[in-house]
Amino acid sequence: MQITTIGLDIAKNVFQLHGIDAEGRVILRRKVRRDQLLALLSGFDPCSIGIEACATAHHWARQLEALGHEVRLMPPVYVKAYVKRNKNDAADAEAICEAVTRPTMRYVPIKSVDAQSVLMLHRARHLLVRQRTAQVSALRAHLAEFGIIAPKGRGHVRELAEALDNDDTPLPGLARQTLRLLVGMIDALSEQIGKIEAEMMAWHRATAASRRLETIPGIGFITATALAATVSDASVFRSGRQFAAWLGLVPKQNSSGGKERMGGISKIGDRYVRQLLVIGATAVIRFSRNKPTALTSWVNRLLDKKPARLVSVALANKMARIAWAVMVREENYRLVPVSA
Repeated sequence: MQITTIGLDIAKNVFQLHGIDAEGRVILRRKVRRDQLLALLSGFDPCSIGIEACATAHHWARQLEALGHEVRLMPPVYVKAYVKRNKNDAADAEAICEAVTRPTMRYVPIKSVDAQSVLMLHRARHLLVRQRTAQVSALRAHLAEFGIIAPKGRGHVRELAEALDNDDTPLPGLARQTLRLLVGMIDALSEQIGKIEAEMMAWHRATAASRRLETIPGIGFITATALAATVSDASVFRSGRQFAAWLGLVPKQNSSGGKERMGGISKIGDRYVRQLLVIGATAVIRFSRNKPTALTSWVNRLLDKKPARLVSVALANKMARIAWAVMVREENYRLVPVSA
């Protein structure tokens, strides 16, 4: 009997396998250690292997594909429905094996090493930006205790730093010394963020898909690189709406008995990319009055009837659909004049 399908439950050190033949009979239940997995599967004939799209899943998918197997990654939320009764490694592997055989199952594209490297730059930058924001907030709060304030915005932080160097500033020596440490941390974080952004810009200039995405209003090189690295093949989505739904930018549905009930956006999908699109949409809205195009005219008409935050999310949805079209057609975005 030949194994045709394997459900692989991955972990840090111990993996669980569940294999079936062409008729669905279970012929493999085995637990293996991390260093034994590739040696074991290299002795099997090529088969279909299902894995949940979780941490390290893309690495193992690439390794197993190199052995000749067909690897399918699935969202864990879709696999959960196939778990019977109690949850354990063996039950999870069986559920994965069952889910990967379903004809309606949706799969996650396997990311390349290059794409994961770019996304690692994004995650590192996001972490450093959050840390810098925390340090700036702490600096502002501490100086406010001594009556020293500056206008909002990171551009005015330098004014606070200069106040520390001014001997006429009413600050105790111990407080001045401590706050200078915070300023040094802010400067160091800004330097590291600049280095990461330089690496991202270099990848952006060398990647045609990323450059095309930058032609869309509200999408800069940061959002463009995140989209290009996250979505290696946009054709796996049937339409721009399906792509927007994948990013969680469509309303939640709670419909029954023929009555449609729509709520807020689902927020299911890549939170980071969705956040970038909403930030970009907010920037477009801010300058929509100054740049008359078909897109900004649509935004202004919506602003006359809806709150700005709702419009920014609606525009993020439209930007996601445009991004899908740009990636699938491999064309730059073309601005449409108002007269058109």
